[in-house]
Amino acid sequence: MQTNQQNPPRRGRPPKVVRSNADTRALLISTGLETLTEFGFSATGIDTILKKVGVPKGSFYHYFKSKDDFGLAVVDAYNDYFIAKLTRYLSQPDVPHLERLINFTQSAAQGMQKYDFNRGCLVGNLNQELNHLPDDFKLRLVQSYQQWEFHVQQCIEGAQQQNLVSQEIDAAQMSEFFWIGWEGAVMRAKLNKSSQPLMLYTEMFLRALFR
Repeated sequence: MQTNQQNPPRRGRPPKVVRSNADTRALLISTGLETLTEFGFSATGIDTILKKVGVPKGSFYHYFKSKDDFGLAVVDAYNDYFIAKLTRYLSQPDVPHLERLINFTQSAAQGMQKYDFNRGCLVGNLNQELNHLPDDFKLRLVQSYQQWEFHVQQCIEGAQQQNLVSQEIDAAQMSEFFWIGWEGAVMRAKLNKSSQPLMLYTEMFLRALFR
């Protein structure tokens, strides 16, 4: 009489996970987002990403020509995510324009708190590493800021049309000012392990809109 016996688990390496090329590339990028946002680009080795994903190093170069190529793909993915977030908060039709901006900053503060203020803005982090990055990165960061500024500018202009803020302010300049100051507030929030710098900056920026 035969009995059904369950084979004991084999020791050694875990079985390979079957993924499509697109899934593996997307997973590498998403893992890169998490890691680079916390540790930065220069301090993160490819081996760290590959270990988290479970992809051999040889396969990495099937998806990306180099670490720089990988980094640019991560920046693009982060920019797409961030623009979607800005659109979600700053284009809410039933919410007053300034409240939209407040909702965005509160969401960002909650996101930082969720990860114990270890993660910040990837674009802002890379901005701190400019001396070690190729020119392609610099161009990509500038383009990201310009796109983000456009969304804030539209929000400010909408508030002006509804006479919610001063008509004398330059919406384009104020949107650029917002991101210059916001990145500094994010860095201070990481340093202090507190969302207070983000809330303080938001309050002072809103006050500036009424001058």
